[in-house]
Amino acid sequence: MAEHALITGGAGFIGAHLARRLLDEGVEVTLIDDFSRGQRDATLADLESHARLVCHDLTRPIPAETLPARVDTVYHLAAVVGVQRTQDAPGRVLRTNVLAATHLFDWCDLTRPDTVFLSSTSEFADGAAHLGAATFPTSEEVPFVLTEPHAPRASYALSKAVAENMLLYRADRLRVRIGRYFNVYGPRMGHSHVIPQFVGRVLDGEDPFRVYGGEPSRAFCHVDDAVAATVALTRLPDPGPVIANIGDDTQEIRIADLARLLLEISGVSPRLEFLGAPANSPGRRLPDLSRLRRLLPGHTPVPLESGLRQMLAWYEEERRSQSAEGVPHGSQ
Repeated sequence: MAEHALITGGAGFIGAHLARRLLDEGVEVTLIDDFSRGQRDATLADLESHARLVCHDLTRPIPAETLPARVDTVYHLAAVVGVQRTQDAPGRVLRTNVLAATHLFDWCDLTRPDTVFLSSTSEFADGAAHLGAATFPTSEEVPFVLTEPHAPRASYALSKAVAENMLLYRADRLRVRIGRYFNVYGPRMGHSHVIPQFVGRVLDGEDPFRVYGGEPSRAFCHVDDAVAATVALTRLPDPGPVIANIGDDTQEIRIADLARLLLEISGVSPRLEFLGAPANSPGRRLPDLSRLRRLLPGHTPVPLESGLRQMLAWYEEERRSQSAEGVPHGSQ
């Protein structure tokens, strides 16, 4: 009998890439999404022809008849995410993410899948790093600290910390896997993160080219690498709970240098205009991937330059398609 996987947030960025990977391996896939962010586009249409798609808002309990009776693996990727969303509606971020985890894990208590994977966040370590209680690269063992617990941006990290504990408390009856994603990027990731924002400005021909906070550094991880790590972590035979950073520590780059690299790849040379960094933005993110490397020995990550070229090509094609359909740029 084929493996059956459930992906929450299956119409979203990482969810759709994960679904394609699993389908290519012969896994039966069910996607669940409320389309608050996930896109009904050609990618999803292709997935729908091979997978089951369920539209459901996880802030409500999951009716028994909504999902298959037997699921081997659950990938919980659904969440309200993005700096702007945390600034605009922190209460919604916290409520939605905690309720979604609550209702999904309650469903898992009843149906008992073999393995449950939770997508968590690099923000788990930001507070400790800010206080000097964590070194770089940061390991999975860093303490969870909220340096400004009432700041709107804290809502996302807090929601993920709560979800982690909710799942870990079930480790006596479920095989628990938690992956903390560090700055994943790739095609179809939307328009609200630094790389697609830069790509959009390149395609707009912006001059001067705005860079908000040039000094902070990030280690960007291509979505193909993140998906490979997610699947490897979930299939690890170890019965105990496993938490692992998921990222790429080989190509840490300052945001200013990221902008310069993208402009060089694009063959344009606007004047750079450096502006203040977003509020509460961490100065550095770099994961310790020792644990992940034991899962993916010999894995070669997608080079950042190659990934940026792919992003440019994908977003150029998206614009052409939107123009042909009369859709404003960046509206999806």
